[in-house]
This record gives sequence, structure tokens and C-alpha cells, in this order.
Amino acid sequence: MQTVVLDKVPALGALYAQAALGATRRVRRVAPGSLPDVSAEAREVRISEESLIQYQRLLGDAVREEVPSVFLHGTVFPVALWLLARKDFPLPLLGMVHLSNHVRHLRPVRPSETLTLRAHARDLRVHRAGTQVDLISQVLVGEELVWEGRSVYLAKGVSLEGSSRPEAEPHPDFVPPATTGRWRLDATTGRRFAEVLGDFNPIHLSLVSAKLLGLKRPIAHGMYLAARALKSAAPHGVGYAWEIEFAVPVQLPGSVEFALTSATQSSVGPGTSDEEPGSVGFVGWDARKVRPHFAGSVVPLALAATVGAGTD
Repeated sequence: MQTVVLDKVPALGALYAQAALGATRRVRRVAPGSLPDVSAEAREVRISEESLIQYQRLLGDAVREEVPSVFLHGTVFPVALWLLARKDFPLPLLGMVHLSNHVRHLRPVRPSETLTLRAHARDLRVHRAGTQVDLISQVLVGEELVWEGRSVYLAKGVSLEGSSRPEAEPHPDFVPPATTGRWRLDATTGRRFAEVLGDFNPIHLSLVSAKLLGLKRPIAHGMYLAARALKSAAPHGVGYAWEIEFAVPVQLPGSVEFALTSATQSSVGPGTSDEEPGSVGFVGWDARKVRPHFAGSVVPLALAATVGAGTD
């Protein structure tokens, strides 16, 4: 695999603008072997302490000398998105649906540490609604891997040549657990999260920009929802693994019922982990329509074999 070393971490706004300029290309089908054999890398990256403090304040979290896991995801995400914005990437960036994240946060990372960021795409495969792909991201300090994640994305309506789409798997009826919190998200939530982590995807920013991409209203960033959940569920000072699956998007403005649960109670579909001692589940849902927005789990690293990022 060819590694492209980037001069600097790309600006996400510029990548989305680049994708918008190429959005006239309509992709209906892709070949199984069409992913570019390329990885991207950015070196000597320093975390902005100002952005980190803004992130912690946005979430109402304590200011610690420890970088939150979702903040690390946001730090490496522009390197991964650079791959999706390339002209030779087979799937369209705009309109891609974020399905899930699977992360191993191997040890606490200090804000003062210098990072290397790496990303590549793999495993183009069929989905009942189109074609999905994995984005593999890694954060290193020197030669030490400190964080790795697999983000799963779906290109709806794009067929994978030579594959037939599977039937939808039946899901059990969603039975909400006892509420432990209620999040009230105003119309500016997407913009404020974007200002901290730079993810200016137009589906999150305003009513006008969301409608241009076919949505009725802007929706919350999936990683904002993950960050809010991990604020309650993730430990501090140790390594851990976490995963989240997304179901119905959270429209802005809106509210989310939230609960910490056992890991087995948190599933929105197949693929979540079995309950392990020391694990914590979480789930967010729409109280009015009684349908899940997301669910996931956090597991101590010693127990995390079943929820690893799968980056090997």
C-alpha cells in the first residue's frame, strides 16, 4: 500500500467543498476492487489546547490532562476524509451515511504529546441499502499505537458489482430502558460542534444546507452523540474499548432520552458485544416515537477482545 505523507492536517471545510464541486458525478455501481491502495499520514501533529478546552466546555465535561476518545477521533478524521475526497475514491463523499464506530483507546493520551495520524479505507462490501466501506484510523505517539478506530460508512443506492443485496434482518421491538438523562439539543448544536472539531458537513449546520442535501432538518453529528454518551460511560486514566451503532438520526432542534444500561440491553441491531463484567452499555432514543437513535458499549481494555477496532 502506498503511503501519502500530508504536509499538514487537511481542513475539513475545504474537503467538503472539494466534494461538493465534484458532486455532479452520479455513482450507481462500483467494482469490488476499486478502492485506491493508498494510506494517508500526517506527522508532528500537536493538539490545540484551546480547541480541547472548548470541546470539554461544550460537553459540560471537566477539564482534564487527558484527551477524550472522540476528540482523538476528530483529530485524525480529516486525514481519513482526505481519502474519501480523492477523485479516485469510488464512493461519493456527500450523502454518505455513518453506520457505526468501533474503537480501542489503548491508553490515556496527554494534550502535550506529539501525534502521528494514519488512515486508510478497506473492505468495500454489499449492504442491503447500497455499498459500505470501513475507514481505519490510527493515532501514534512515536512508534506507539495509542488509539485505533474503524468507522463504517454506507453509500446508499450504490450497487456493488457481482453482489446481490441481502434481505433486511428483522430487529426485535425496541423497549426503552429507564431514562437516566434527557438531552435537549438546540438548532445550533451542529454548528457549535463543528466549530470545535472542524466537521462542517452541511447536513449538520443549518436548515438551508441540510435541505440542499435532501434532509428536512439538520441532524446532530454522530460523534457529538458518541461524545455525550462517553462523557457518562467512559472511564478515566485507563485504556478501554467502545463502540456505537447509529439508527434514526437526531434532528435539530430536538431531544434525546438517554440511559446507561448493561451492554446486552443497548443493542439497536446485530453486531454489538455480549455483556462482560465491568462493561457499560448506553442507549439514546426518541421518546415520542419510541425508536432508537444510537446504542453502544464501553468495555475495559482487558475484556475488549470482542469489541476491538478490527484494524489488523
